[in-house]
Amino acid sequence: MRRKHRRSALRTAAFLSPWLIGCGVFFAYPLLSTVYFSFTKYDGFRPPAFNGLDNWTYLFTGYPLFWPAMRNTLWLVVVVVTCRTLFGLGIGLLITRIRTGAGLLRTLFHLPYLAPPVAATLAFVFLLNPGTGPVNTLLEGAGLPAPGWFTDAGWSKPALTVLALWGIGDLMVIFMAALLDVPKEQYEAAALDGAGPWQRFRHVTLPNIAPIVLFAVVTGVVQVMQYYTQPLVAGKVAAGVIGGSGQQFEPGYPGKSTLTLPQIVYNAGFQRFDYGTACAVALVLFALSMACTALLMRRGGGLLGAGE
Repeated sequence: MRRKHRRSALRTAAFLSPWLIGCGVFFAYPLLSTVYFSFTKYDGFRPPAFNGLDNWTYLFTGYPLFWPAMRNTLWLVVVVVTCRTLFGLGIGLLITRIRTGAGLLRTLFHLPYLAPPVAATLAFVFLLNPGTGPVNTLLEGAGLPAPGWFTDAGWSKPALTVLALWGIGDLMVIFMAALLDVPKEQYEAAALDGAGPWQRFRHVTLPNIAPIVLFAVVTGVVQVMQYYTQPLVAGKVAAGVIGGSGQQFEPGYPGKSTLTLPQIVYNAGFQRFDYGTACAVALVLFALSMACTALLMRRGGGLLGAGE
């Protein structure tokens, strides 16, 4: 029996070996290395030297970019994820309900998602240019106030939110598939009971698509926690820094309003050559992502159980 169990364990390990090797090389080893380097002074040229909690103390009390990046990242997580989920669900409902033009609308909303992030951000910066952009030209022509968008610290994050909503094609497709999978018999039964559109959505549609809503929120939080390209490119272009990669640029323009945690990982590690602090920021980002995901899964699990 022991030999049989040993053979079964070896067979199971053999089948799991690709995943075990990949997880060890690409997740466990980098994570443990990050934890180790966060307690060392390391610039990438000399061997790392253990310095205790110096990196963590500097991160929370002396690094001027950390707390603005933390606030901006949390703001984007709350606002962007909420708006994208509601907007994607609304577009999915619209396309699944209309009878004519659904294919055209589906194409128009999905195409922006296929645009490369850098190209899309560049286009948005020029469209929202406060001086010559067509958006502000139309607003001024209509007698409405024209915001500064990416050149105004108060409007830069809303501008990033609009950019995120423009590329809503991925969530639209997911919600469309979920909405089309809701049993029509339940809608018919609700209509016979006298339920209106809001009651049918609340008591029929929402319980059926609750797992997809939870999936959209969790993946959205993870994606926004890694928000790097769009705010960095928008800040650089709005600041007029469009040179090559060798040109130094302090991220967060204007007024640190577009600064995110992934940006200061790059800033600390590859611009200041302070890999210890960069690893500490990466661990904070990892802990935030895990905490938000665990909270959403716990709350979402309760909602799913109530829906069933």
